[in-house]
Amino acid sequence: MLNDLHLSTIKSINKRIIPFLMLLYLIAYIDRSNISVAALQMNADLALTAEMYGIAAGIFYIAYILFEVPSNVILTRVGAKLWIARIMVTWGVIAAGMSLVQTPMQLYVMRFLLGVAEAGFTPGIIYYLSCWYPRSDRARAMSMFYIGAALASVIGLPISGTILNMHGFFDIAGWRWLFLLEGIPAVVLGVVVWFYLDDAPAKANWLKPTEREWLQAKLAEESALNATSDSHNWKAALTNKKVWLLSAIWLLQAFGTIGITLFLPLIVKGVVSEQSNFIVSVFSAVPFLFACIFMFMNGRHSDITRERRFHLGLPLMAAGALLIFAIFSHNLLMSYIFLVITVGLNWSITPIFWAATTESLTGVAAAAAIALINAIANIAGLIFPPFMGRMKDLTGNYDISLMIVAGALIAGGLLGIYVLSNARKAAEKHLVAQKK
Repeated sequence: MLNDLHLSTIKSINKRIIPFLMLLYLIAYIDRSNISVAALQMNADLALTAEMYGIAAGIFYIAYILFEVPSNVILTRVGAKLWIARIMVTWGVIAAGMSLVQTPMQLYVMRFLLGVAEAGFTPGIIYYLSCWYPRSDRARAMSMFYIGAALASVIGLPISGTILNMHGFFDIAGWRWLFLLEGIPAVVLGVVVWFYLDDAPAKANWLKPTEREWLQAKLAEESALNATSDSHNWKAALTNKKVWLLSAIWLLQAFGTIGITLFLPLIVKGVVSEQSNFIVSVFSAVPFLFACIFMFMNGRHSDITRERRFHLGLPLMAAGALLIFAIFSHNLLMSYIFLVITVGLNWSITPIFWAATTESLTGVAAAAAIALINAIANIAGLIFPPFMGRMKDLTGNYDISLMIVAGALIAGGLLGIYVLSNARKAAEKHLVAQKK
């Protein structure tokens, strides 16, 4: 009977929350990364070198790093639906406003403002999910949410490529249409958030009373296991050794998710230069289809087996190794296949990482820690795109940059196994102490 109640509750939450959050993240990721497709035209129009494009892509993350922790702390105080609605409306307006830039400096400013507006969205949603899902279902929930980001590339890249072909319509460049048309949905959905989301299970009238009571009791029980005197002190997250180790793992994997994603259309264009921008965008989308599949499978298997460390560490190490094979393979098809699998494996660890992170943190401290971890990872977005652009200008290819990505992924996998192994031992000791 209890198991049936568990299943029916999770099914209700999945139907109500997950598809909507996936849609929100899909739009967020499109607006954050569509600059990679716009670059196919925009770089020439604004006279951007590869290094200047890298600066434009990376400056977004300066604002994201600065404002992410404050944003998530505010979310815990004013409620998720108000704050997420605010984030979406402001970033949508700015994303659409990027269609008006005329100079590289204006592009830099708008990308910075986009980071200010969007800061806190991803960690805010991760924290929000941890307030709704018990541990046994959290990795699958995280995987479904992040599938929204991967789908943004699967769906968004071809759509962006199609919009790019509107070049000259009403004498407006295709990349300008791209920013304008892809910014509007965020504004509309921001308004919908206010009416659709509930801040917590206690306010979810769409759950049956028995489901609502069971969920609140289950979450309270799990929260009590990890509750400490610092759970309601956001500053405690900044001095927690484990939080900084988790930040290092997430930073290392971000070299792949950020570095490859922002340059993938340009990398593919360099290989199939004779193809149209639409075909390039389609080839660039395929890796993210595999990312969707790998995330779901890895998250599901991790929840079923209740194992986290190897589900995180091994795929990340394999991704790094395959990226090395892709770089040194002289067969273009094999290089592309290796790159596709690399992207899929790199993304597959995302739900595992956040499930493991939210299992050991609670309260406002958890919200601050999630934001801090995500902010540290965005350092990769700040420093690596300009570096990749610079290396491309100097060497004519991305090989050196991709070797650094491969090394970071392998190191991240090893560190992940180490940190989660220690976390598991600490959790077991904590449970034994509580029983005494």
